[in-house]
Amino acid sequence: MTATVPSRARIVIIGGGVIGTSIAYHLAKGGERDVVVLEQSEIGGGTTWHAAGMVGRLRASSTFARMCDTSAKLYAGLEAETGEKVDWRQCGTLYVARNDERMFQYRRTGAMAQHLGIDVEMVGKQEAIDLFPFQRADDLVGGLYIPDDGKVEPAGVARALAKGAEMRGVTICEHARVTGLRVENGRATGVALDDGHVIEAEEIVLSGGMWTRDLAREYGINVPLAPVEHHYADSNPIPGDIDMYPCTRDADGCTYYLTVHDKIRLGAFQAVTKAWEVDPVPYPFSFALLEDDWEHFEPPLTEGKHRLPILEEVGFERFVNGPESFTPDSNFLLGPAPSVPGVWIAAGMNSAGMAFGGGVGEALASWLIEGYAPFDLSMVDPARFAPEQDNLEYLRQRVTEALGTHYLMAYPNRELLTGRPLRTSPVHETMERAGAWFGEKAGMERPNFFGDPGTRPEVEYSFGRQSWFENHRREHMAAREHVAVFDQSGFGKLEVVGPDALTVLNRLCANDVDVAPGHLVYTAMLDDRGRFFSDLTVLRLADDRFRLITGTAQRIRDLWHVRRGAEGADCTVEDVTGETAVISVMGPNSRALLQPIVDADLANGAFPFGVVQEVVINERRLHAARVTYVGELGWELHIPAADARDVLWKILSVEADGEAALLAGHYAINSLRLEKAYRAWGHELSPDETPVEAGLGFAVAWDKPGGFIGRDALLAQRETGANALSKRLVGFRALDPELTLWGGERLWRDNEPLGYTTSGAYGHAVGGAVALGYAKHPEGVSADWLQAGAYAVEVNGQRHAVEASLKPFYDPDRSRVLS
Repeated sequence: MTATVPSRARIVIIGGGVIGTSIAYHLAKGGERDVVVLEQSEIGGGTTWHAAGMVGRLRASSTFARMCDTSAKLYAGLEAETGEKVDWRQCGTLYVARNDERMFQYRRTGAMAQHLGIDVEMVGKQEAIDLFPFQRADDLVGGLYIPDDGKVEPAGVARALAKGAEMRGVTICEHARVTGLRVENGRATGVALDDGHVIEAEEIVLSGGMWTRDLAREYGINVPLAPVEHHYADSNPIPGDIDMYPCTRDADGCTYYLTVHDKIRLGAFQAVTKAWEVDPVPYPFSFALLEDDWEHFEPPLTEGKHRLPILEEVGFERFVNGPESFTPDSNFLLGPAPSVPGVWIAAGMNSAGMAFGGGVGEALASWLIEGYAPFDLSMVDPARFAPEQDNLEYLRQRVTEALGTHYLMAYPNRELLTGRPLRTSPVHETMERAGAWFGEKAGMERPNFFGDPGTRPEVEYSFGRQSWFENHRREHMAAREHVAVFDQSGFGKLEVVGPDALTVLNRLCANDVDVAPGHLVYTAMLDDRGRFFSDLTVLRLADDRFRLITGTAQRIRDLWHVRRGAEGADCTVEDVTGETAVISVMGPNSRALLQPIVDADLANGAFPFGVVQEVVINERRLHAARVTYVGELGWELHIPAADARDVLWKILSVEADGEAALLAGHYAINSLRLEKAYRAWGHELSPDETPVEAGLGFAVAWDKPGGFIGRDALLAQRETGANALSKRLVGFRALDPELTLWGGERLWRDNEPLGYTTSGAYGHAVGGAVALGYAKHPEGVSADWLQAGAYAVEVNGQRHAVEASLKPFYDPDRSRVLS
């Protein structure tokens, strides 16, 4: 496949493993043939050739299940199409469970797979034995089986994809090592090879696996991944016809096993593994392995022999210790590099490159050709990580834990523990002393809930009520009945300053930000299709100064989007996240609590909703914004970082009606916002939705002068009328007060599939679990159609009645917010 290196190409793909070749293949299928693949060694090198070869569809999210389904369907026909040996065998995947909690997880993820049309069967222990007869099953309770899954010869898949791309006109160059990028005026324009060749390019895809970070960092492109050791062992030959036994995963033993012709391959995702501590990743190494490590493999080996006693009899022929790249959250990186236009990242596959390869290639190829992601890919957006997370010491700590997350019980809200704390708020120590149990988002420590002061709470995870339920109830009800104080310093904070700031922002934002200084606006930023790019709050602090408040994981994404929108304009766009803390004081008594310590009149007439004022608390000057994300009277206090502890101390030292405020965490924020049907990025809002579908048309300034990006497409949708929308966000409340919802549960209407919940939590003020989810109906999700149906949510294989509503279940007329 080695071709002459061209001097230019529209798209250059760096890396010829399964990811790079899949992108090239799908680009060619989509009609884009001005593409060159540059592989430093030979096609199928890097991580691809030593992958285990399993292709399974069962995933925790609809996006991931969809992509793996694409892969399986592609690989099944690839050998016939290209003539290259792929060795696809549709043997199925069996997931065995040793306990009821694991069965709960399988029913939960299996329901999502079924919603996507994937054939899923729940099986008992005898059926599990029948599917893979060598298994010991006395400690199993059942499992899940997907008959259409399969396995492949990994390097053969890459070669077949490269052949398919080449057949359609793509240039494949082996032994072509890229050593640098060409960047001019902030945009990538080409690549440089180690032999002196330079290739001009319009778009460059970094799909070089564990080498990607080293290549990118010189150009200010953050690719937070690091290699870890991943192990499996192949047995000696076993008599009999065993090749079509299903790929099997015994997650409770941290092991997987599959048959490879006449052998059993036993692999592991240990709870703790070893980082491969090299810097940089060496070259050449494309077809090399690390030293055998039977000692570290001993626990999964013991588990494997327990589950498959025959392994004790036959012994092992080969040990494989191959490095694979992992990311801080165990999700891969796919999308544009935010800081350098023209660069795309497709790397950090977390030992799942073979399963995702076909879907990843199809998605990125579509994005490159059409200009938009084909569906919501925000969970793999490279910009979801903070720059601070592209730190090798942090990464080496985190990836030792990340590998094991594949087989950890997939409990809701599970937090990773390594590499922390990385980023903290100005009041972190105060929160810690108060008994906070912290979660992490984009490397930022955030209180999730509070235990007793001076203690460090312990968490017991489950799929039902978790151990913090009563703590959460107290915090939730404090916000509803008295006052709760939240540390929301993790917000991303951007400042746009200059004569053209208003013009830039009013073009990017769907709402009208041309409000008087001292006012704020909630708005979306959209793409040309009228779909969400992001959502944020804009504070106008002066005629030419705006502060943008965005989500913790949206900070980098929004920063570079606004900078692109400001190119050529007379204004600056800066990230000021670390300069301020945000302390939110929320609840019906928040005015009474704050008024004695604030130098401004907080009465409704003097300080109405949507106003921002500079005030003084405890001799510290700050901005107070009358806004809420919990559905109560309250203020967000934007405080210079150095003053935050003093201001917080003052707030916690005063009382209203004889009672102090209660510190509360992000679990309470989530449940409070769901009672009010407030939307969240990555859940209800994504590039798959529009403001009209999300019920946020009120936050669109349809007729503002100059319009906004996405207006024409959005107008066309609005003209169909709300009742004619085929997709519409709906609220749901469980009728059984004991039911727990987390999001990701399947929804039913009149015993027909409706969709799935996008978020869920327990609504203590409304007496039951609450959730949001998109209802879909080709003839329109009208209020009458919604009212005519009977609704249920599926939890652990059982359907439970829920109430559906287009209005919030709490304070639908906003009287408490505006009080």
